[in-house]
Amino acid sequence: MNASSSSHRRPVPLAKAYRLLNHGPTVLVSAAHGSQRNIMAAAWAMPLDFDPPKVAVVLDKSTWTRVLLEGAGTFALQVPVRAQLDLTEALGNSSGREIVEQSGRDKFAAYGLQTFAGTATDAPLLEGCAAWLECRLLPEPPIQERYDLFLGEVIAAQADARVFADGRWNFTGHDELRTLHHVAGGHFIVDGEAVDARPLPPVQL
Repeated sequence: MNASSSSHRRPVPLAKAYRLLNHGPTVLVSAAHGSQRNIMAAAWAMPLDFDPPKVAVVLDKSTWTRVLLEGAGTFALQVPVRAQLDLTEALGNSSGREIVEQSGRDKFAAYGLQTFAGTATDAPLLEGCAAWLECRLLPEPPIQERYDLFLGEVIAAQADARVFADGRWNFTGHDELRTLHHVAGGHFIVDGEAVDARPLPPVQL
């Protein structure tokens, strides 16, 4: 490991600073309320706690998924994969509300999406992803209104055992199941190799 990276360090404009941390996995957020359902892509999502497990996700006020989520009190996060790259971009750049108004179909029908039922919520779960987390909304109206930040308790979770087992991701031999990490403007990074750290003792004085 290089002792210094000083020759490579460059200032980053503050308006782009979020991208330094924004290579966590892109998620697809789905929710259903009444007879309506929707799904959207979200790049800003993160785990918050271990027990009970909690997550946070940013949902803009303009999104229909947000309306359904607030109405239902539940939602699901799905972790899409490389094989779903174009679909993920499309789901993030299309409005479920507009699709319904223009065609009478929801996003699932418009894009021919196959779903399956979850075990703990009514949120539709998308086939082909690497992981699925069903969540109960933890209402925080001031935070939701001011920061568009939604908190959820994970009440059920599933993963594709080909790439997630014993609590670890390993994509070896399954390149199409590698997770997507959105940077900006349709540009994604695909998860790379899995490596394990070795114990590093302190320097002896």
